[in-house]
Amino acid sequence: MDKKKKNFSFTLIAVVIGFMIAIQFRTVKEPEVRDTRDTWQLRDDILKENELQLKLIREVQSHEAKIAQYETELKHSKEQVLRDTLEELKVEAGLTEVTGYGIILSIEPVMEDLLIGKTVSNVSPDLLKRLVNELNMYEASHIAIDNQRLINTTVIRDINNETKIDGHSIKKLPFEILVIAEDAKGAEKLYNRMQVSKSADEFFVDNLRVKVIKPEGRITIPAYQNSIRIRDMKPVDPEKGGNS
Repeated sequence: MDKKKKNFSFTLIAVVIGFMIAIQFRTVKEPEVRDTRDTWQLRDDILKENELQLKLIREVQSHEAKIAQYETELKHSKEQVLRDTLEELKVEAGLTEVTGYGIILSIEPVMEDLLIGKTVSNVSPDLLKRLVNELNMYEASHIAIDNQRLINTTVIRDINNETKIDGHSIKKLPFEILVIAEDAKGAEKLYNRMQVSKSADEFFVDNLRVKVIKPEGRITIPAYQNSIRIRDMKPVDPEKGGNS
């Protein structure tokens, strides 16, 4: 009996100890499995975040590079636009030499009158003004009288019985007037119209003839050589700035 009790007691104690060991093992083991799993997930999440951050950094750098490129192109394009605009303004102002299709007008004395004994030494500024106005009416783009370029501020006047164009004296006959049209078609129209010019007829009254010449190719008109005076304008003070 004692032996059976001892066996029973030993078995009971063994079962209790085994049960406690099993509980202890489960209690310790489960957290280790859970912690290990959370750690790998955390590492995976960190790697994903790092990859996302790296991707965003690369995208930002790419966008910044594109913005810098656009700004550079915009700056250069603005500079080019300014250069082109300045060149166009110079052409319109007559500050550059121009070549194009046009006609040549030769102002010469009437030879028949010279044989009679009448001499012609000068051309009236009023006649030149009327001729220039007619050329402008016929859409002449550029004009030069006796190799003197005409611009918007050009003055044709009589000074001490001399016809002057912005200070340039026309002293000898014959002399030429070079006229450039917009294109070859415009030059053809200009030639045809000047064949029946009313202002050209007025030259004949002063014993002068306007001979209309159609050149074979293009002609060149020189740039305006004198200084251009600008009134009522002054440079902007960079410290004060200006209206935008």
